[in-house]
Amino acid sequence: MRLGCGAFAAGCVVIEVLGVALFLRGFFPAPARPEPEPPAAPAAPEPMAGASSNWTERPPPLFRKVVIMLIDALRDDFVFGSKGVKFMPYTTYLVEKGAAHSFVAEAKPPTVTMPRVKALMTGSLPGFVDVVRNLNSPALLEDNVVTQAKAAGKRIIFYGDETWVKLFPKHFVEYDGTTSFFVSDYTEVDDNVTRHLDKVLKRGDWDVLILHYLGLDHIGHISGPSSPLIGRKLSEMDSILMRIHTSLLSEEREALSPNLLVLCGDHGMSESGGHGASSLEEVNTALLLTSSAFERKPGEVRPPERVQQTDLAATLAVGLGLPIPQHSVGRFLFPVVQGRALRQQLRLLHLNAVQLSRLLRARIPGFEREHGFEQFKISERLHGNWVKLYLEENNAEILLNMGAKARKQYLYTLKALSQALSSQEAQYDIYSMVVGTVVVLEKSAPSHWKWSELDFLILAGTAGHVLSLGASSFIEEEHQTWYFLVSTLCLALSHESYRSCFLGDDEEPEHCPQVAGEFARTASALPDRSVSCNMLELDQARQSPSSLDGLRGREKCMALASPWLILGCCRLLRSLNQTGVQWAHRPDLGHWLTSSDHQAELSVLAALSLLAIFALVQSRCSSVAKGALALGLLGVYCYRAATGSVLSPWQQDNKDVSRGIIEARFVYVFVLGILFMGIKDMLKSQVHAAGIPVKTVGLWDVYSGLVLLAALLFRPHNLPVLVCSLLIQTLMTKFIWRPLRHGAAEVTVMHYWFGQAFFYFQGNSNNIATVDISAGFVGLNTYVEVPAMFLTAFATYAGPVLWASHLANFLSWGPNSGSALRRACFCYALLSSVPVSAYVVLVTALRYHLFIWSVFSPKLLYEGMRLLVTAALCLSFTAVDRAGAKADAGKVAHC
Repeated sequence: MRLGCGAFAAGCVVIEVLGVALFLRGFFPAPARPEPEPPAAPAAPEPMAGASSNWTERPPPLFRKVVIMLIDALRDDFVFGSKGVKFMPYTTYLVEKGAAHSFVAEAKPPTVTMPRVKALMTGSLPGFVDVVRNLNSPALLEDNVVTQAKAAGKRIIFYGDETWVKLFPKHFVEYDGTTSFFVSDYTEVDDNVTRHLDKVLKRGDWDVLILHYLGLDHIGHISGPSSPLIGRKLSEMDSILMRIHTSLLSEEREALSPNLLVLCGDHGMSESGGHGASSLEEVNTALLLTSSAFERKPGEVRPPERVQQTDLAATLAVGLGLPIPQHSVGRFLFPVVQGRALRQQLRLLHLNAVQLSRLLRARIPGFEREHGFEQFKISERLHGNWVKLYLEENNAEILLNMGAKARKQYLYTLKALSQALSSQEAQYDIYSMVVGTVVVLEKSAPSHWKWSELDFLILAGTAGHVLSLGASSFIEEEHQTWYFLVSTLCLALSHESYRSCFLGDDEEPEHCPQVAGEFARTASALPDRSVSCNMLELDQARQSPSSLDGLRGREKCMALASPWLILGCCRLLRSLNQTGVQWAHRPDLGHWLTSSDHQAELSVLAALSLLAIFALVQSRCSSVAKGALALGLLGVYCYRAATGSVLSPWQQDNKDVSRGIIEARFVYVFVLGILFMGIKDMLKSQVHAAGIPVKTVGLWDVYSGLVLLAALLFRPHNLPVLVCSLLIQTLMTKFIWRPLRHGAAEVTVMHYWFGQAFFYFQGNSNNIATVDISAGFVGLNTYVEVPAMFLTAFATYAGPVLWASHLANFLSWGPNSGSALRRACFCYALLSSVPVSAYVVLVTALRYHLFIWSVFSPKLLYEGMRLLVTAALCLSFTAVDRAGAKADAGKVAHC
């Protein structure tokens, strides 16, 4: 059996997906950690220098109870900036006047919850692949503070994000997990934590209490860090912190032993409200340690010290009298023990240094030559000499000076060891990476094009984009590359239109006379003349010369103006959403529209956009689909009104009574109905050979269903993006592609380019923080993994998907639609494969680059996901191709 071009291309993409998956497995390997040490392993003895020390046991706990209050997405400026002063007065009092130590803790990318919780409790740096595991966290087997505390008999209670319950199953004597991914809820998700608080604080049957509040993070995802909801949530968290602190203080008066209250964030929040990457707003988190054991001089105000988030695990272990987690690369925060005796300070510093030196010995060959290890040996000698003098009861001043020197040396040693270990965290499976790269490169098949000026532009643009992926700045600002390419394409099309109009074009594409002849013979043989208007237009366009002479005066003017109108739309969309990294913080039209002061303007814009969407899509829909589309778009506005995004003319108080769940499900019914009718018509054309009109109407119904789904998932200020996408498709179809008779390959490349550009017009970037996960919960009242992942993926890649769907529709309107779709499928697969093939080679070469985790790795995940989408699209093209072949065969047989 002869394999079709489209099926071959789809198979190539599927194999390439497997190659990329193998490469990703090597690039993001699962961390292979040795078994943790037994909990009862003896602590390293105190260094000795000619005398025996009796300090061989692990130091006792510094605190009786520990409360960890983790506020998801707690940016450092929410506590230490103007927002903290305004909305968190009690916390500000503790920072400025209370017995507390404040820090700005830096979180390493990826800045998503599960990897950050692992870092907080293990002190290690989780792999970047944990950004994917964040959706379904496996049990944590690595040595960590929670496991050590449970083994030591500590009673741990937890309330909050259920990620902890998945990471630490059977570790808590009492727990209540809340769903972390249902971002539409920012009230009940925190109330479910706080409702246990008073009861637990009155009890004395626990040692560690962990609270993980999610509401602040959810508000960020919904409306960003400038939302008025942020202030209210910070005030709520401040009042809860005050309740906990006052309760601990009152208990200390009875127990006469200090407790510790830890306020921290797992990650920050970008200016758009998301997180996941490495901008300062996402990596800088607040960390506040409060205890009556801390000494504070009156009037002393210290700015927050910058530390690593991994330092908290060692600090908690020291505070609870536990072994420091075996794979921790952090150093405990020394201000916690500043008030202790000098010998105890040196003892704890030594234990931390021993733990880091053992980890260095296990991970780095030739560890003896490492600067940190050399400093460790110096520290031990100084410490041993101090112990000798201390046991001999030498002069107090000499002991103090010598001890201060040893302490300073230890602090320097810990910093050097921690930095050396952190730089060695990258682990690669080179074998899997090489095999995956070979598979990807072998499947990047060559194409056979007839070269034209436009083809050379396409080649240069594609090559330039591939070369740009080798620079971190070009990846961060990749949207600029696609904006430049589509703008250049518009200018080239304008030049082609003017030349065709005023100078004519003597060249004829080789396939056009044959296509026109076949269509003419088929059309003349048809007894039924009720061929659709669009098909007749296509017939006339293909029989006429490759120029604009066949168009009427008004249509010719539109053809000449269309490239400039498209260029204007693209320029407008660039101002709607700032994206990338360097200029993402700058104000744009989207920020202006989403501010509470301009809700009326946003409401009018959303209503007009929905009307424009209906006008641009309905003309080729079936009669039933038209009605469903109209009602569905009305439901979209009702959904946004119910959630409070736009004003509701029929509900004066605009109360959020349903959170839009009923309205969104109302729209889903019409989406599924339109898709069902479209697929039914396509199957009908394949099974019963119903012909081209039935197939194309079915295809367009499927496309209109996807448009309706996109309108529902897009934020209201992004609806103009969808309108401009539909408008550009309409202009290009009617006044550029058909009159100028572009080949299937050229039309495919243009669709691909515009699809990529609209990915960024939506506000997306190669930064994980720009993924709008709130789209995954439209119409859901709880977290359901599969629908949430599908909706989030569709909302993210709506631009490329809609343009690829339009490509299938455009190429299906013709007699040789099957061959055109096969060429388009082959070309689309090639366009997707070449950048991925080049990128896996670049990432392999740059795997030790400074920005490998903050820039290149997120882009690699995006490319892997985009390749999955491409594979699905190519398989869809193949299915449409088979339907078209069946319909064409049936029509010819009928003739």
